[in-house]
Amino acid sequence: MGQEHQLAVAIVAGMHAEARREVVEHLLRAVPGSVALHHDLAGAADGTVVRLIRDATGILSRGETPLVNDCACCALREDLVPELERLADGGLTRLAVVELWDSVEPKAMAEVVAACGGGRLVPTSVITAVDPALVLPYLANGDDLAEAGLAAAPTDQRTVGDTWARQLEYAPVLAVVDSAEADDEDHALLAQLHPTARRVPAASAELARAAFAGFDVENAAAAQHPACALLPQEADEAGVATLVWRRRRPFHPERLYQALEDLCCAAARSRGRFWLADRPDTLLSWDAAGGALCVENAGPWLASLPDAAWEMVPPMRRAAAALDWDPDHGDCCQHLVFTSPGLDRDGLERLLDSCLLTDAEYTSGREAWKRLPAAFDALLDTA
Repeated sequence: MGQEHQLAVAIVAGMHAEARREVVEHLLRAVPGSVALHHDLAGAADGTVVRLIRDATGILSRGETPLVNDCACCALREDLVPELERLADGGLTRLAVVELWDSVEPKAMAEVVAACGGGRLVPTSVITAVDPALVLPYLANGDDLAEAGLAAAPTDQRTVGDTWARQLEYAPVLAVVDSAEADDEDHALLAQLHPTARRVPAASAELARAAFAGFDVENAAAAQHPACALLPQEADEAGVATLVWRRRRPFHPERLYQALEDLCCAAARSRGRFWLADRPDTLLSWDAAGGALCVENAGPWLASLPDAAWEMVPPMRRAAAALDWDPDHGDCCQHLVFTSPGLDRDGLERLLDSCLLTDAEYTSGREAWKRLPAAFDALLDTA
């Protein structure tokens, strides 16, 4: 039997459609033997997905595939993977560029590509295309994707802001198009939202090299997990600031709940992990963009687990906890990061601090904490 060919797969994501197309076109021109695959979900509400395959010369094929289980990722998995396998079997394609539709998130698709194809499909990069002048307008947009005509399925309940934030923060490479409308504030916001990203000019030779840089799906997922996420650091430039707020005392659930609206509107983007007094063993994730907040149960704090259970915890999670271990509370903490133009650092810190347990509440102990009003039950779907 002949040796099976491996196919390098670069995923290009982003809600800035013109920027994304510019990035893909540049890759097709810069990388000989490259092919782009794109599934257009504009008709997803009617149950139809249009598949386009093209190279630098133009469209090679066009076809339709049904939406599977009202799920864009399912449709892409059922149709995209066989197409990638066909290209791999042909042995003539040097790079497959998967251009995701506007609201499709790269994390799900990178994991699909990595898990399928029997090792023949190798994700070599995840790139999010960015028009810096549009970063803030999209981030601040709290509209549902359906209202914006960007829903990836009839049941899609995401918003423009939170979807764009995840697209931006997951990718290790940001391909930035040249925009006459972008100013220093726009570039500073982009840099502070994802400071560890490699920012590459869209029309550069560096972009082609970035497409083959290599990509680790497991590490990328761990870097987004609220327990060990690589959150931004303190920054202040061109009118944009990032506040990193860390404390070792739990929140009073009722006071925090009453402050949620003000906290969500205080910054264009905020995220991290937090600790509620009435749920002292539960790590909670905070994810806000466009004035909309998502709070989720992210599992137990490691401090609440028996020693034997630590072996089942991913090494990156254990390492992150060890680096930030407190003798009294272990890894239990508040670690929230707020990034925005015109950020009121002092006012935000005062508001957050006012939501913590008072000295008297804190010294009353864990059993008393658990009897505090359970203000977050409805938000966490445990009522």
